[in-house]
Formats: sequence, C-alpha cells, structure tokens
Amino acid sequence: MTQQHVDEHDPSDDGSGPAAFDRKISDEPEISVAPQWKLVWWTFKRHRLAVVGGIVTIFIYLVAIFAGFLAPYSSSHFDSEYTYAPPQRLQFVDDGEWGLHVHGYVAEQDPDTLGLTWEIDESQKVPVGLFVRGEEYKILGLITWDRHLIGPKDPDGPPMYLLGADALGHDMLSRIIHATAVSMSIGLVGVVLSFLLGITLGGISGYFGGWVDNIIQRIIEFVVSIPTIPLWMGLMAAIPPHWGSLQRYFALTVILSLISWAALGREVRGKFFALRQEEFVMAATVDGASQPRIIFRHMLPSFTSHIIANMSLAIPAMILAETALSFIGIGLQSPTVSWGVLLEEAQSIRVIETAPWMMLPGIAVIVAVLSLNFFGDGLRDAADPYKH
Repeated sequence: MTQQHVDEHDPSDDGSGPAAFDRKISDEPEISVAPQWKLVWWTFKRHRLAVVGGIVTIFIYLVAIFAGFLAPYSSSHFDSEYTYAPPQRLQFVDDGEWGLHVHGYVAEQDPDTLGLTWEIDESQKVPVGLFVRGEEYKILGLITWDRHLIGPKDPDGPPMYLLGADALGHDMLSRIIHATAVSMSIGLVGVVLSFLLGITLGGISGYFGGWVDNIIQRIIEFVVSIPTIPLWMGLMAAIPPHWGSLQRYFALTVILSLISWAALGREVRGKFFALRQEEFVMAATVDGASQPRIIFRHMLPSFTSHIIANMSLAIPAMILAETALSFIGIGLQSPTVSWGVLLEEAQSIRVIETAPWMMLPGIAVIVAVLSLNFFGDGLRDAADPYKH
C-alpha cells in the first residue's frame, strides 16, 4: 500500500481566500488564543455577499454625511421653467477634446393638450465642472463651504438634471442625495434608541426576575399586541400640525423607537436568564462585584456581537417604516426630503407614465435595505464563530 503525499498549501492561494481561512481554523493553537473580534472577522470574510453589503452600506453612509458636497444643488433649489425635465446624459468629449457638458433642452407644446414636453437639444451645450462653486452648505453641520463635486460652471445659466426634474423643477439627483441623509439617519438614530430601551429593560427583567420581570413583560405584551400601522397613524396624528420639520423628524424617530424595542427586550431577557446560572457570573457575584459591573462588564459583552448583528438587521426595518409612513402621508412631509417623501410625490399614474424617473428613490430604498440585510446576515452568522 502506497501513501499518497498531499500538499497542504495551494500555490494558487494568495493567503486571503477561503483556503487560507480554513488553514487558520484548523490551526488550533491560534484559534485558542484569538480574541473574539478576530474570530468574527475571519468568519465574516467568508461571506462574500455580506462583505459587498458592508461596502455598499459604508458608501451610502458616506453619501449621507457629505450630501451637501455631493449634491449639485440644495434640496430646496428649483427652476419652475423646467418641470418634469427628462434626465440629461453627461458628455465627456467636446469636439474631440476633453470637456464635461450636458445638452440643453427645447420645449415643444402639444397643440391638443397645450402641455409642454421636453426634448434634448444637442445644439445647446451646458458646461459642467468638478468642484464648482454653488450654494453654501455645512459639512457635518459645522463647516460652511460652497464647493460641489459636480455642477454647471455657470450657476446662473441653464440647469443640469442628470436624473431629471420633478413637478416643481427640483433636481432629482440632489433630492435623492439629501434624502439619503434623512432616511439613513432616522434608521440609525431610531435603532440606537430602541436598542437602549430593549437592552436596558430586557436586561433588568432577565437579571432581577420576580415582580420586576412580570411588570416589564406585561408592558412588552401590551406593546406587541397593538397593530403597528394603526398605532403609527394614531401617534403621528397626535403631533401638533404647527410643528416644524425638525420637530416632526424627532417625533417620528421616537415613535419608531418606542414600538420596535419590545422584540429585542424579550430576546435580551432570555439571554440574561441563561447567563445568570453561568459559572463566570456566579464567580463574579461571589467575588463581591456590584450588580452594574456584573451586567455591563461580564454579561453584556458575552453577546455584544449578537446585538450588533441584530442592530444591522433592524436599521432596514426602520428605513422601510419611515418610507411607508411618509409614502402614505403621515410621516415626514415637505419641505423635509426623505425617500418616502419623494416617493409620495410620485404616486400619480400620470407622473409614472410621463416622468418615470420620479420612481428612482425606490431604487435607493431597495439598494440600502438589501445591502444592510446582507451585511446583517453576515454579522449574525459570524457572531458565534465557534459554531463553524
């Protein structure tokens, strides 16, 4: 009987692919001393779809942070002479030489309906530049600047509508970029608030038990038993009509947080119930550690990665909730721009037929939700690397 020699090292592997990971997993000494974050990272890298989702998620949040710089115009800028103007194609070559520009518009009036229709006029050229001066904005609400990544070189000349214009002549590209900041921040802030409530109340319920647990669980059951959409509608209808856009934004975030914390509270309660009997918790108790130290230093870190994974999966649910509420007219309202507000303006069949680019915010919602879900799935699978 001959023994066949197998080369354990694949020469085609560059050290970063699945084969390299499998070698690391088979290396028991390295695994035994590796910190949890490294185990999570090794497992997460194998989930290619999750890595792509994480990259797209980071890109979307960068767009939200630098919306003023990336958008050619402010969210309130409009030109009423170009209502429902179609998208323009960005041209890179002008008469055989490098030169960014878009072609202008020419309006044609229907003799029967007297309605205006826009056509691209290739005889007109609107020069476009990078890092052009435009309307002032604030980066992170602190630094005032007037440079935009792309825009027409002459701010007083014909406009540039790369994704078309809406019913008032707003630039759809600029509106979608500014709406990204609002919709993504509602998802993030809402999830942080709901997780603070869920972790705090669920942790208290699971750690202390008894009558405290009974009271908190009855509250959770009451919140869960109420139909979500009627509850949203009732709470949003209770908001005073004279409140401004910032106050309405804050109210919507709080409402979404107050409704979505209950499921997490139950999950955290179950985790705390299970961990109370673990040896490391009992050892900390015998050692005289205070209750806050036992909870925050010993119990919570044992499933922090699981909480982070759940948070990444809860953000798209918040985004969809805000979009749905704004779409049916009980969420954010103009002049605040969010993806839901922009989609609410495109409800008309006539608008969809004559200006289909008004539905582009829906694509932004789909991309954001899918990327966050893929990212969250990868984190959830990697949260417990010892199971692989």
